[in-house]
Amino acid sequence: MVTRKAEQLKEVITQFQLEGNFLEALPCGSGHINDTYVSRFQVGKREVRYIHQWINHYVFKEPEKLMENIERVTRHARQQIRAAGGDLQRETLTLIPTIDGHSFFQSQGGDYWRSYICIEGARTYDQIEDLRTVYNASKAFGKFQKMLSSLPGERLHETIPYFHHTPKRLETFYTTLEKDVLNRARFVKVEIDAILKRTAETSIIVDLLDQGYLPERITHNDTKLNNVMIDDHTGDGVCVIDLDTVMPGSALNDFGDSVRIGASTAIEDEQDLAKVNLDLVMFDHLAHGYLDAVRDFLTPTEIDYLAFSAKLITLEMGIRFLTDYLDGDIYFKIHRPDHNLDRCRTQLKMVVEMEEKMDQMMNIVKQYSL
Repeated sequence: MVTRKAEQLKEVITQFQLEGNFLEALPCGSGHINDTYVSRFQVGKREVRYIHQWINHYVFKEPEKLMENIERVTRHARQQIRAAGGDLQRETLTLIPTIDGHSFFQSQGGDYWRSYICIEGARTYDQIEDLRTVYNASKAFGKFQKMLSSLPGERLHETIPYFHHTPKRLETFYTTLEKDVLNRARFVKVEIDAILKRTAETSIIVDLLDQGYLPERITHNDTKLNNVMIDDHTGDGVCVIDLDTVMPGSALNDFGDSVRIGASTAIEDEQDLAKVNLDLVMFDHLAHGYLDAVRDFLTPTEIDYLAFSAKLITLEMGIRFLTDYLDGDIYFKIHRPDHNLDRCRTQLKMVVEMEEKMDQMMNIVKQYSL
């Protein structure tokens, strides 16, 4: 994470309508894209915390449209939560306006910042050991999808065009491979061949969407389990966070991406591939939680392709990591040489695992879809 000077961050914080006297701000989170900080303020005898994020405008080319999406989504979520008698401070993100009443601040240097109320009594988990937490996090993503199905108005902006459009990702991979700007392709022939071997499957979900067999949904598009706040006492999924990629898409991509990370026995950048396997018990809890939230919401075709979606999104991420490696590591943050190559290899190992266990995965989905 890039740690900005304390003076700069403090200056940014003063642009928002925050209560109390500033104490400190520290980096937090483990995201690949944005930089996140948590601040402490003294309000009388109590402390209040806020979340501040630098929006990576190199990845999100139109931050204004991104923030318009988040404003609409969180406003609608608040309406739904209020109608259900829920907790508005905890069950959705709450944007803090700038002193000018905007949802974000743009510095003179062109940086974009936003602030949220910190959700207390809950936390995220980069590694989850409790299977009940897996179930509850997956259920939270399903409830999030279902809640946004009634969002009125125009179609949301695509904050990253073709984000989960696997054929487009493959086209970019081909172009990058042909250029091979750093002469790295010669070191990754095994990985390249593994991707080329599976190209025929990359267009399946996009084709079904284009042909109308799958409905377009409002989806999160980054459903790592650490994007759900888990209540410290109940273990329930309290709030879905990291809304930058909330936009039109397929429900299948959301479920598939949660399996890609959540059902793996290893971290995303594990270097020992012997540790990388598909945990069917974890998959069971992911499918169970998700389908308990959306069983009456998804179409039969969506349910039929849920298991396959996990394999496809994992292959897509393998393509993206290898593309970035060949391109010089310009998109995903890296912390060591060959970091993106390690990430690619774990994805491709998971693809093989899913192929070997696809029948079992489909049976699990069928069990919980009834």
